[in-house]
Amino acid sequence: MKELGLVNRLLINRFTDFGAYLALSDGDEVLLPKGYLTGEEQAGDEVTVFVYTDSEDRPVAVTDTPLILLDEFGVLTCKEVTSFGAFMDWGLLKDLFVPNAEMAKPMTAGQKYLIRLCADYRSNRLIGVSKYREFMYPAPKDYMPGNECQGLIFEKTDLGYKVLLEERYEGLLYANEVFQDLTLGETRKLWVKKRREDGKLDLQLLPFGRVKYEEGAEKILQLLQEKGFLPLHDKSEPEAIQKALGMSKKQFKQCIGQLYKAQEITIHEDGISLSKD
Repeated sequence: MKELGLVNRLLINRFTDFGAYLALSDGDEVLLPKGYLTGEEQAGDEVTVFVYTDSEDRPVAVTDTPLILLDEFGVLTCKEVTSFGAFMDWGLLKDLFVPNAEMAKPMTAGQKYLIRLCADYRSNRLIGVSKYREFMYPAPKDYMPGNECQGLIFEKTDLGYKVLLEERYEGLLYANEVFQDLTLGETRKLWVKKRREDGKLDLQLLPFGRVKYEEGAEKILQLLQEKGFLPLHDKSEPEAIQKALGMSKKQFKQCIGQLYKAQEITIHEDGISLSKD
């Protein structure tokens, strides 16, 4: 069934007391339960549905859209762990099952994991797979230092944050270079720092060179326009600067140096303010 795990536009064949039967491309039908109908549909109408399998592994259509589709990755929250696998919240009434054999490591309820939606053709059902490395490839050589990219933050380790790019490449943001809170599951604009020999990517949150200080300076200016004064200066503790601005003390000093040279700010003993001019 080529519709399995995807959002499809299907025609209504007929109605029953249980809902509407929709036509599949192979000549079979799939049930759209009554609870997903508005009551205004007619035979021959086309509806947008997601097709998956119910608790008895029978194909079923729903008008809800899950967080991931077939052969896609997403960061999902584990709802329950059992002796035979784990159940993930993927935005549908029936949770997504991750069998023990498809787990990269034991899961804990309430924690988030990178999951790929796969079709188990032996049982003709959809399952989640957390063994993501089986789907990873070396990043191409055109991922050059300084290049901009989009990445999905999917795991935090002692070394830093793991990042998924283009559904197939793995990158890393080093912990000692991250000065702001990151959320697992968010997609961020990132910059390539280095392509390693194994094809994995070292990444950073800010662009190279002078541009990063310009962006940081812009952030400081915006805050000063909102608050008028920031109680931060070159003697401030690094932790206070990181908490207030999400940047390192080195970057902060570079930024206020640029702003002061441009006569945008006044530096006081206890903080900084916008220049009166």
